[in-house]
Amino acid sequence: MSIFKNLPAAPVAPKKPITDTRHGITRTDDYAWLRDDNWQAMFKDASILNPDIRTHLEAENAYMKAAMADTEALQKTLFAEMKGRIKEDDSSVPVKDGPFAYGTFFVTGGEQPRYFRTPRDGGERTLLLDGDKEADGKAYFRLAGIDHSTDHSRGIWGYDDKGSEYYTLRIRDLATGEDLSDIIENTGGDGTWAPDGKSFFYTVLDDNHRPSKIFHHIIGTPQSSDRLVYEEEDPGFFMGVGGSMLDDFIYIDIHDHETSEYRLIPTSDLTAKPQIVAPRETGLEYSMTEGGSVFYILTNADGAKDFKIMEAPVNAPDRHNWKDVVPHTPGRLIISHMAFTRHLVWLERENGLPQIKIRDRATGEDHAIAFAEEAYSLGLSGAAEYDTDVIRFSYSSMTTPSQLFDYNMVTRERTLLKTQEVPSGHNPDDYVTRRVMAPGWDGAEVPVTLLYRKDTPLDGSAPSLLYGYGAYGISIPASFNTNCLSLADRGFVYAIAHIRGGKDKGFAWYEDGRMEKKTNTFKDFIAAADYLNQQKFTSYANIVAEGGSAGGMLMGAIANMAPEKFKGIIAAVPFVDVLNTMLDDSLPLTPPEWPEWGNPIDSREAYERMAAYSPYDNVAEKPYPAILALGGLTDPRVTYWEPAKWVARLRENTTGSEPILMKTNMDAGHGGASGRFQRLEEIAFEYAFAIKVAGKM
Repeated sequence: MSIFKNLPAAPVAPKKPITDTRHGITRTDDYAWLRDDNWQAMFKDASILNPDIRTHLEAENAYMKAAMADTEALQKTLFAEMKGRIKEDDSSVPVKDGPFAYGTFFVTGGEQPRYFRTPRDGGERTLLLDGDKEADGKAYFRLAGIDHSTDHSRGIWGYDDKGSEYYTLRIRDLATGEDLSDIIENTGGDGTWAPDGKSFFYTVLDDNHRPSKIFHHIIGTPQSSDRLVYEEEDPGFFMGVGGSMLDDFIYIDIHDHETSEYRLIPTSDLTAKPQIVAPRETGLEYSMTEGGSVFYILTNADGAKDFKIMEAPVNAPDRHNWKDVVPHTPGRLIISHMAFTRHLVWLERENGLPQIKIRDRATGEDHAIAFAEEAYSLGLSGAAEYDTDVIRFSYSSMTTPSQLFDYNMVTRERTLLKTQEVPSGHNPDDYVTRRVMAPGWDGAEVPVTLLYRKDTPLDGSAPSLLYGYGAYGISIPASFNTNCLSLADRGFVYAIAHIRGGKDKGFAWYEDGRMEKKTNTFKDFIAAADYLNQQKFTSYANIVAEGGSAGGMLMGAIANMAPEKFKGIIAAVPFVDVLNTMLDDSLPLTPPEWPEWGNPIDSREAYERMAAYSPYDNVAEKPYPAILALGGLTDPRVTYWEPAKWVARLRENTTGSEPILMKTNMDAGHGGASGRFQRLEEIAFEYAFAIKVAGKM
């Protein structure tokens, strides 16, 4: 019996069959019409959306609202709880850089951050950028931050006011607070200063939302006169621009999910042709940081699957000059690295837990910053200055609020700078964090992080929200999250399944969840649900699954594979129309994604493999659990029509009594609402769905 009562009739999307034949295989898509032919232009101006499509999306929103009407009071309660755990006037600990220290703060009731600086050793704040002021009157507004020039006189700041991730860049005089006349449009949001503060480099997105060109802009000139520095002609590669800490080089970073290429421009000659460090070679990944006379290079070269650190002379960084500095150790994944005058620092992960390692560059001696909890999260922010012995890092666990430390790499002393405040109160002793191992279908052990109250009965009666992602090598940290306390306080077991497709257990864990092994990701998640059921942390009748983006693909797959093991499913901006998307090379992310999923245009094998698991293509007549799909109208990553088509097909085929719901944010894109409290309202809505489905209202 469904817990959703007295629902109006659900929207029925008209069928307008379109057939497509590839590799001699013909498929029919009844709902392809939901993809607006004018989608590129619509991302910049949502008002031009096809009226028939808009009518359907609005009907879906109305149906969703009716289904969730009885949760409105609960949503308000959840929102108040979550908001109450946030220090509304929170401020960051400023980061020292030259004569100043830079930071951010919020004001009570404010949605957007405000950027400030103080004199280096403290003093009066100078407001550099007021996000609330800039966002005023806009339905959507997201800042890309502000980056100051080397001489601290100007700042580049960027914003997206449509949710389409086309950022506009402005230049601010930091002494007066006034913006210059320069307006740079259709960028990726990044700008990198030349050392003289008179010009900068930036990336432009093309009509298909790909970062295809890098330009050099001179302050005071129109964008139309900017010099093209580099054009990437392969649509399968992402591209970005950055600068070295010593201001000696401009980096052009070109990469897909398995291949890297760096090109360097010496800042002594900004007009120089970008020089290749190591030409792209399929499967070779590397990233660079400058260390004075050498570059330190993090790479998987020479079979270093879990990466190693090498060095090369700054004046001869070619591949044949690379030499090992931190050798490869199987099972110890090096995630990132940075260099300072006297130290080399890197973040690594082993046995699913992160660790910060530090090497004295003169003596070669290594040491680690150690931690004791069973499951935790680390963030390494390093320092803004090269000549320093002090770096900054953050630490938290599912029960421990985030702590920010300065760490002296010579004396090995930690200085606690800040502990995350929870104004409404938080007692870590009321909660339990555990890391358990779920047996996978093939014998692999799948880590699962758990959070629950100490008084939660572990007899199978507790509801559970089980979260998963499992793609692109992204690991989901076991970090402090004040929002999920609202579930734990209602008796939920909050669980994160660290499934294959991420790098939680090293690079091999990623390899075993991509391409031809993609279904391991889905099987691992189901194995996590099985374990929680068997060990009576919860039961199948009480599990609500959640995932977003590529994790939304996971949600669609497990809905098809094991609908009986989940009481409900929340799929946020879900990548569920996998085969059609990977067959459409005009879409922003399709060519860059082929190394992750395969290219079904060129390969029949890839086509058949995707067709076998693509959630949209495998919807069948079966009793699906209650499903909530969330989309963003101007989302360039997972386009709005993916959840729209999926919901239409699910509703057509389900033999169960549970509703299939969809909510489309008509004013936002992939990241949802842009304001911090607006985002909490969205989370409160998702949690209200989970609580209702679990019968705990």
